[in-house]
Amino acid sequence: MKASRLLIPGVCASLLLLTACFQGEQSSVEIDPPENAEAVNDTASNEQTEADGAETDEENMEEEANETIARQLFLIDANGMVASQMIELPLLESKEVATQVLEYLVVDGPVMDVLPNGFRAVLPAGTEILGLNLLEDGTMVVDLSEEFEDYAAEDEVKILEAVTHTLTQFESVDRVQLWVNGHQLDEMPVNGTPIGKGYSEADGINVIQNDTIDFINSEAVTMYYPASDQENRYYIPVTQYVGVGEDEEMFEAIVTSLMDGPGFMANVTHVFNEEAMLVSEPALSEGVLELTFNEAILKDAEDAVIADDVMETIVRTLTIQDEIDAVEIKVENKDVIANESGEPYSEPVSADFFVPSEKL
Repeated sequence: MKASRLLIPGVCASLLLLTACFQGEQSSVEIDPPENAEAVNDTASNEQTEADGAETDEENMEEEANETIARQLFLIDANGMVASQMIELPLLESKEVATQVLEYLVVDGPVMDVLPNGFRAVLPAGTEILGLNLLEDGTMVVDLSEEFEDYAAEDEVKILEAVTHTLTQFESVDRVQLWVNGHQLDEMPVNGTPIGKGYSEADGINVIQNDTIDFINSEAVTMYYPASDQENRYYIPVTQYVGVGEDEEMFEAIVTSLMDGPGFMANVTHVFNEEAMLVSEPALSEGVLELTFNEAILKDAEDAVIADDVMETIVRTLTIQDEIDAVEIKVENKDVIANESGEPYSEPVSADFFVPSEKL
C-alpha cells in the first residue's frame, strides 16, 4: 500500500534532504549579519548603520521564528478513533521535521497549544525522542525514552497506528520500528501487541473486526469517512475487508463497501444516498479510475451537483490504491457535474485537490 496522499502543503524538500532528515542529527539555521555596501568614516553614521543593521537582523530572526507550515499529525479524537489533523508547526530545516512531528504527538508537549477541540495526543507525557534512523529498506527506527512505556492498555494499538501513519506520510518511510532506550521492542510494553520487525500502513488503522470475515478471499482496505467535532470537519481512516478480485472488480467492491458504510460505527457520517449505485464497472486507464453512477449520487440532480463530502470520501479512499492517481466521476444523463460551489469537475480529481501534498 502506498504512503498516504493526504500530506501537507508547503515547500517541497528534495529527496536527498529527506534521507538526511532521519539520521537523528539536528542543526540550527545560522543568520549572517548584513554587510554594509560602503565604508563610512563618520562615527555617527557608523553607529546609525550598525543600529539599522541590528534592527534588520532582529526583524529577520523574528520573521523566521514566526514562520509556520501545516503538518499532518495523527491524533485520537473524542470517540477514540485515530485521525489526522493539519497543524501549523514552526518551519524547520527538513532534516529536523521527523523529530518535530513526533514531539508534537507527546501529551503535555508543544502540541497542547495547538491541539484541535476533541483531540488528544498519543505519546505518554515526558516521552523523549532519543534518536531516529532510516534504514535502507525503508524502516524508520524510533528510539524513545522509558516514559513511553506509561500508557493505558486500550491506547496501545492506537499509539502504534498514530506513530506509524504520522511517519509513513514521508515518501521514504515504509514501516516503523520502536525502540526504548536503545533496545528494540518485539512487542508493545503494556498489552503485548506484537510488532516484530516493524509496523506499517498494511497493518491497518481503526481496523473493523468481524468474526464473519473470510480472510482468505478478502483484502484489507482503508476507507475514509467524514466526521466532525463542532466546526472541525475531518476524515477518519477505517480499515475494512472487501472481496478479492481483479483490479476493476476490486475497485467496485471498495466503492460498494464505502457506500454501505462501516456499519456499527455511528461516530462517522454516512454521506451517500441509499439509492446511489454504480451503473457500470469501474474502468482504469493510465492511473485514472472512471466511475459512473446513477443520479442518486448527486445532492442536486437538477443542477448536477455532487456533495463535496461524497466526492472527497470517494477520492481519498480510492487514491490510496497504488494503481490510482485520480478519479473521474460521471453520472448517467449528465454531461458535467459540479461541486457545491457550482464549479464543474472538468478534469479527474486527485487527493491533492482537497489537501495539497508535500514530499519532504
